[in-house]
Amino acid sequence: VQLQAFGGGLVQAGGSLRLSCVASELTFRNYHVAWFRQAPEKEREFAAAFSRSGSGGVPYYADSVKGRFTISRDNAKNTLYLQMNSLRPEDTAVYYCAAGQAVLTYIGSTAGYKYWGQGTQVTVSS
Repeated sequence: VQLQAFGGGLVQAGGSLRLSCVASELTFRNYHVAWFRQAPEKEREFAAAFSRSGSGGVPYYADSVKGRFTISRDNAKNTLYLQMNSLRPEDTAVYYCAAGQAVLTYIGSTAGYKYWGQGTQVTVSS
Protein backbone atom coordinates (compact mmCIF):
# COMPACT_ATOMS: atom_id res chain seq x y z
CA VAL A 1 0.00 0.00 0.00
CA GLN A 2 1.27 3.43 -0.91
CA LEU A 3 -0.11 6.92 -0.38
CA GLN A 4 1.57 9.74 -2.25
CA ALA A 5 0.77 13.33 -1.33
CA PHE A 6 1.62 16.35 -3.41
CA GLY A 7 0.53 19.91 -4.07
CA GLY A 8 2.18 21.75 -1.20
CA GLY A 9 4.13 24.94 -1.62
CA LEU A 10 4.69 28.51 -0.52
CA VAL A 11 1.72 30.87 -0.53
CA GLN A 12 0.90 34.25 0.95
CA ALA A 13 -1.66 34.62 3.71
CA GLY A 14 -5.14 34.67 2.23
CA GLY A 15 -4.11 32.48 -0.66
CA SER A 16 -5.16 28.98 -1.67
CA LEU A 17 -3.60 25.60 -2.30
CA ARG A 18 -4.98 22.23 -3.31
CA LEU A 19 -3.40 19.08 -1.98
CA SER A 20 -3.85 15.68 -3.60
CA CYS A 21 -3.12 12.19 -2.34
CA VAL A 22 -3.09 9.17 -4.62
CA ALA A 23 -3.49 5.71 -3.12
CA SER A 24 -2.37 2.44 -4.61
CA GLU A 25 -2.76 -1.23 -3.69
CA LEU A 26 -5.88 -0.76 -1.57
CA THR A 27 -9.62 -0.69 -2.16
CA PHE A 28 -9.88 3.04 -1.64
CA ARG A 29 -13.64 3.24 -1.20
CA ASN A 30 -13.46 0.90 1.81
CA TYR A 31 -11.25 3.25 3.79
CA HIS A 32 -11.74 6.40 5.81
CA VAL A 33 -9.25 8.94 4.49
CA ALA A 34 -7.88 12.01 6.17
CA TRP A 35 -5.41 14.86 6.24
CA PHE A 36 -3.31 15.52 9.31
CA ARG A 37 -0.69 18.20 9.73
CA GLN A 38 2.41 18.69 11.82
CA ALA A 39 4.06 22.02 12.50
CA PRO A 40 7.66 22.23 13.73
CA GLU A 41 8.03 21.05 17.33
CA LYS A 42 4.32 20.24 17.57
CA GLU A 43 2.39 17.00 17.56
CA ARG A 44 0.63 15.80 14.47
CA GLU A 45 -2.95 17.09 14.48
CA PHE A 46 -6.15 16.28 12.68
CA ALA A 47 -7.26 18.63 9.89
CA ALA A 48 -10.02 16.88 7.93
CA ALA A 49 -11.38 13.42 7.12
CA PHE A 50 -13.85 11.78 4.79
CA SER A 51 -15.52 8.61 5.97
CA ARG A 52 -15.85 5.58 3.73
CA SER A 53 -19.08 5.04 1.84
CA GLY A 54 -20.22 2.33 4.24
CA SER A 55 -20.04 4.84 7.08
CA GLY A 56 -21.98 7.57 5.37
CA GLY A 57 -19.31 9.06 3.16
CA VAL A 58 -19.29 12.41 4.94
CA PRO A 59 -16.60 14.98 5.75
CA TYR A 60 -15.27 15.91 9.17
CA TYR A 61 -13.23 19.00 10.01
CA ALA A 62 -11.14 20.33 12.83
CA ASP A 63 -12.54 23.58 14.19
CA SER A 64 -9.36 25.39 13.13
CA VAL A 65 -9.99 24.71 9.42
CA LYS A 66 -13.78 24.58 9.26
CA GLY A 67 -15.16 26.98 6.67
CA ARG A 68 -11.76 27.39 4.97
CA PHE A 69 -10.76 23.87 3.96
CA THR A 70 -12.76 21.38 1.91
CA ILE A 71 -11.95 17.70 1.79
CA SER A 72 -13.16 15.52 -1.05
CA ARG A 73 -12.48 12.10 -2.49
CA ASP A 74 -12.74 10.45 -5.90
CA ASN A 75 -13.03 6.72 -5.32
CA ALA A 76 -12.76 5.97 -9.03
CA LYS A 77 -9.35 7.66 -9.11
CA ASN A 78 -8.22 6.48 -5.67
CA THR A 79 -7.53 10.12 -4.87
CA LEU A 80 -8.10 12.35 -1.87
CA TYR A 81 -8.09 16.13 -2.09
CA LEU A 82 -7.83 19.05 0.31
CA GLN A 83 -8.78 22.48 -1.00
CA MET A 84 -7.33 25.07 1.34
CA ASN A 85 -8.58 28.65 1.09
CA SER A 86 -7.97 31.76 3.19
CA LEU A 87 -4.69 30.30 4.36
CA ARG A 88 -3.08 31.68 7.49
CA PRO A 89 0.52 31.56 8.73
CA GLU A 90 -0.60 29.14 11.45
CA ASP A 91 -1.57 26.65 8.72
CA THR A 92 2.13 26.21 7.98
CA ALA A 93 2.95 22.52 8.47
CA VAL A 94 3.77 19.29 6.76
CA TYR A 95 0.49 17.80 5.61
CA TYR A 96 0.05 14.02 5.65
CA CYS A 97 -2.68 11.96 4.07
CA ALA A 98 -3.81 8.77 5.77
CA ALA A 99 -6.14 5.83 5.24
CA GLY A 100 -7.71 3.51 7.81
CA GLN A 101 -10.67 1.34 8.68
CA ALA A 102 -11.14 2.00 12.39
CA VAL A 103 -14.52 2.79 13.89
CA LEU A 104 -15.73 6.35 13.39
CA THR A 105 -14.81 7.21 16.96
CA TYR A 106 -11.19 7.35 15.82
CA ILE A 107 -11.71 9.29 12.61
CA GLY A 108 -10.00 12.36 14.08
CA SER A 109 -7.18 10.46 15.73
CA THR A 110 -3.89 9.26 14.31
CA ALA A 111 -4.69 5.94 15.97
CA GLY A 112 -7.46 5.39 13.45
CA TYR A 113 -5.16 5.20 10.44
CA LYS A 114 -2.90 2.40 9.31
CA TYR A 115 -1.44 3.85 6.14
CA TRP A 116 0.31 7.20 5.79
CA GLY A 117 1.71 9.26 2.94
CA GLN A 118 5.13 10.87 3.00
CA GLY A 119 3.90 14.42 3.66
CA THR A 120 3.94 17.62 1.67
CA GLN A 121 5.13 20.98 3.02
CA VAL A 122 2.73 23.91 3.13
CA THR A 123 4.22 27.28 4.05
CA VAL A 124 2.05 30.37 4.46
CA SER A 125 3.87 33.69 4.65
CA SER A 126 2.42 36.70 6.44
